[in-house]
Amino acid sequence: MERLQKYIAECGFASRRKAEELIIQGKVKVNGNVITTLGYKIDPEKDRVEVEGKILIPEKKIYLALYKPVGYISSLYDPFGRKTVKDLLLIKNISYRVYPVGRLDQDSEGLLLCTNDGEIANYIIHPKYKIPKVYEVMVKGIPKEEELKKLREGVILEEGKTLPAEFVILWAKGNISMLRVVLYQGWKRQIRRMLSLFNYEVLKLKRIQIGEIKLGNLKPGDIRFLSKRELTWLERLKA
Repeated sequence: MERLQKYIAECGFASRRKAEELIIQGKVKVNGNVITTLGYKIDPEKDRVEVEGKILIPEKKIYLALYKPVGYISSLYDPFGRKTVKDLLLIKNISYRVYPVGRLDQDSEGLLLCTNDGEIANYIIHPKYKIPKVYEVMVKGIPKEEELKKLREGVILEEGKTLPAEFVILWAKGNISMLRVVLYQGWKRQIRRMLSLFNYEVLKLKRIQIGEIKLGNLKPGDIRFLSKRELTWLERLKA
């Protein structure tokens, strides 16, 4: 037996939270009967579930790790004709209906999770779950310790104050330094904007990890299925 809202999310119709709203609104039927009780359990093998008149059929969940190169945008479509993640999927002859989770701007590179699992996407994106995203960031200049302290504690951007983060200098040579940055949220061009407050120009930005999913040995444009260990971590998020 399985909770109704979880089943709706696993079918890819909506996130679990949105599924709960649909149930409360009386838009979900089980075997023809309207269900408005959260926590109602069904047998996926026997029961017929309808949401807003559509019969739900579970879809196989796909989880891909993709190395987005510089010059591509984290979208499946771009009205301006720029190269997209969909182009990378087509190059590798991947026809699964998946979408990129979270942001990685056109000038940045590195790890993107692509999936058709809306529930997992919500866990990865929403800051309340505090999923760490790890970056290697090359900057022009060498940030001072007091500046790093402010960046770690949070700075004011247009959207508000950033969440506590990790900023560590990995190495410095001449007027160039490499930082390890860990964020727990994902505002647009957040790292670049945070560093620009202290007049540091980002020369290169690469995401190398999302939670327990690592970029590893992938090269730009490469795509792989998640490992068993990574899939186990995703399952723990749902538990």
